[in-house]
Amino acid sequence: MTEREQPPGKVDPTVPTVARMYDYFLGGKDNFPADREAAERILELSSRGGADVREVARANRGFLIRAVETAARAGVRQFLDIGTGLPTQDNVHQVAHRVIPDAKVVYSDNDPIVLVHARALLTDSPDTVIIDGDAHDPKSILAAAAHHLDFSQPVAVLAVALFHFFEGDEEVAGIVRALREPLVPGSHLIISHAYVEKGQSTPDRKIGTENIYRRTTSGALHWRDYDMVRTYFDGLELLEPGLVPVQNWRNDDPFIVPGMEKGGILGGVGRVL
Repeated sequence: MTEREQPPGKVDPTVPTVARMYDYFLGGKDNFPADREAAERILELSSRGGADVREVARANRGFLIRAVETAARAGVRQFLDIGTGLPTQDNVHQVAHRVIPDAKVVYSDNDPIVLVHARALLTDSPDTVIIDGDAHDPKSILAAAAHHLDFSQPVAVLAVALFHFFEGDEEVAGIVRALREPLVPGSHLIISHAYVEKGQSTPDRKIGTENIYRRTTSGALHWRDYDMVRTYFDGLELLEPGLVPVQNWRNDDPFIVPGMEKGGILGGVGRVL
């Protein structure tokens, strides 16, 4: 491990994390050998089915960018990004500020390295803060975010590539309900989630992928079907084109990710009426 790769206190660099693996998929450098090894194993498994996880990661990032732009153009001036991950290009505050220069953004994560890097990035962004928050406890995140955001006004809440690291369907449904509870009309809920089509068996390569993620700090990856993910938007106005593969959500150049014809990542944006 080089001097540059020395972790901050309380970080075990031998245990991979989802945030650092995702950073590696996106071509970032904020990762350790254990993260790169786990990510390469994911890439190898996925390639057996003709898929490129790096392309999937880029597609998911593109969805986040377009969803934030859509909310900002609709007049939303406040954003809460839960499970933000490591900083990269076109972070939520950067995208929002291109549309609304004084938009307020709160990032929430509980990975120490994410917190360190994000705080360094945000030194010159007074309208943007990061809080130490565990997505398993959404009410605590909302309480901390309320010091910076006004929930009597519309807020866009993002849970992008987050819930598929939660095993229990009931827990995820409860988290979504908690996050939606304080949102006033005009607020937006932005979610992306790994999925497989209903009735499709889980290929061996996906089982292998789950086992690799199970050894990370976040635990296993859990695919859900379209119908389950769709319930997270019940009672909201689901913006066009609805709940679709992330690469096709309001993309001027939609495409199929090779090897992901019957699965991948779904993305959707719901507006509170």
